Amino acid sequence: MRFLRWIVPLSLALGLVACGPPRKSVFPPTVNIQQLQLQPSGAWRLTVRIQNNSYGGMDFTGMDAQLAMGDGVPVRVHGSFERDIPAFAGDSVQIDVLPTLAMSKALAASAAKGSAGALPYTLAGSVRAKPEQEKDPRDFDFSGKDWLSPAPGIANTWR
Repeated sequence: MRFLRWIVPLSLALGLVACGPPRKSVFPPTVNIQQLQLQPSGAWRLTVRIQNNSYGGMDFTGMDAQLAMGDGVPVRVHGSFERDIPAFAGDSVQIDVLPTLAMSKALAASAAKGSAGALPYTLAGSVRAKPEQEKDPRDFDFSGKDWLSPAPGIANTWR
């Protein structure tokens, strides 16, 4: 009888837990520059790739980051957008930035070397997203280092 008193409530509790939907794990996204295009005005048009690393879809609404070329002074990379990115998928957004004079010179030096001219960059900040099982959006921090090289045959473009 004593055994039944504890097994019945435990069985009921386990049954109630099993009724709810499983929670999907949420992981920070990966953000990097897919392409940089030099605009006639001198601004840079960045194609930024956002990779959703979570088990559920997320609605991305904005980014606020700092871009630095080499050891130079960083510039702000800020954009508002609406992207619904499914689980383990990625999408791109375009954001225009105004580079510093030192950044423009570094890019020109890279272009002068042709396809051998690799330019290191650091992109760090946060993206705002709402995971599919949450009510409110939140900020996900990211930081990454990579290289940009002139795209062969495409003027004023680095990848």
